[in-house]
Amino acid sequence: MPYSAAPITLDETTRAELERRVRATTTPQRDVKRARIILLAADGMASRQISKTVGMHESHVAMWRQRFLADGLDGLRDAPRPGARRQYGHDEWLKIAALATTAKDPDDPVATWTYRELADALADDIGISRSQLWRILDDLDIKPHKVTGWLNRRDDPEFWNRVQDVCGLYLSPPENAVVYSIDEKTSIQAKERRAPTTPAAPGRAPRQEFEYVRHGTASLMAAFEVTTGEVVATDIAKNNSVTFTDFLADIDAKVAPGLAIHVVMDNGSSHVSKFTKAWLAEHPRFVAHYTPVHASWVNQVELFFSIITRKVLKRGSFTSRADLVSKLMRYIASYNETAKPFAWTYSGQPLKVAAA
Repeated sequence: MPYSAAPITLDETTRAELERRVRATTTPQRDVKRARIILLAADGMASRQISKTVGMHESHVAMWRQRFLADGLDGLRDAPRPGARRQYGHDEWLKIAALATTAKDPDDPVATWTYRELADALADDIGISRSQLWRILDDLDIKPHKVTGWLNRRDDPEFWNRVQDVCGLYLSPPENAVVYSIDEKTSIQAKERRAPTTPAAPGRAPRQEFEYVRHGTASLMAAFEVTTGEVVATDIAKNNSVTFTDFLADIDAKVAPGLAIHVVMDNGSSHVSKFTKAWLAEHPRFVAHYTPVHASWVNQVELFFSIITRKVLKRGSFTSRADLVSKLMRYIASYNETAKPFAWTYSGQPLKVAAA
C-alpha cells in the first residue's frame, strides 16, 4: 500500500504567521521554503508536487511535514547540532567579560576595543580565536564595538520653573496673545543624488543612490504658532542676533496690534545676547520664555523640524541651494493650508509612581 502523508490543518493564527514568513523580505530562504511546504500541504498538495514547487527533495519535504505535525511552528526550526566540546569554562568567561568591559587607556590612540585586539590581549592567558571570542561576547550580550550617545545635562536650577512656564503656555495660552515657538535649523545640506531614486516595487523598498553631489547648505529660521499650528519661516544667510531680531520684527508686523506675542526659544547665543535682550526691551509686547538648558524637546518647533526632515530632506534630491530652499518654502506653504496644533500632553510636573 503506497505511503500517504498525514494531512495538515492550520488554524488562522498559524496560517497568518506562515504567510508572513513567506512575504517578508528579511526571512531566510530556508525558512521561506519550510513555511511554503506547510502552506501547500495544508492546501492539499502532495509531497511529490511540493518537492517540485519549492525545489527540495521529497524526503526533506516529508521530514518538515512530520516535524510540523509533531511540534508546530517550533518544529520548523533547525535542531541543535552537536559541536566540539566546550573549551572555555567559568573563569575564562569572566576574564573575557572583564577585559571587554574595561575602558581603554586614555593615552592609547585606539579608543575602541576590536575583537582582534581582545584576542591578542588574551592570547597568553587564554588563547582564543576571534570567532570564538565573538560567540562568547555575543552570548553575554557585550558589544565592545558599539557605542551609544548620551548627554550629561548641565545643572539648571530653573529647570522645573522653566518647564512649567513653557508647558503652561502650551496647555493654557493667554488671552489676547499669540504664542510662537521659535528656533533655527542650520546647515541643511543640498544633496543631489548621482542617480535617480528607484521607486518601490512589490517585495522591494525604494532604493536611493548612496553617492551625491553637495551644492552647499541652507539654514531655516521658523516660528511655530502654538494655537493654530501655522509656521512662519525664512531662509537665513547668517544665524546671529541681527538676523534673529529681524525675524522677530517680521513677526511683529504680521501680528495684529493689541495682541501680546509670547515667544518660546532655547538658550542659543542669538537668543540670549545683549543685542536681542535690548531689542526685546524696546518691544514690550514681546514676552520671552526660555527653555531649560539642554531641553530642546520642550520647544514645539522641533517637532515641525522633525516633520520636514522626514518629509522633505531625508529622501530629497536638490539640484542647488536655491532648489533646496524653494522646496522647503513650498512645503511650508502647503503645510499651512491644513495646519493643526500639536496635542501637547506633558504638564511640566515630575512623573510619579502611583501608590499600590
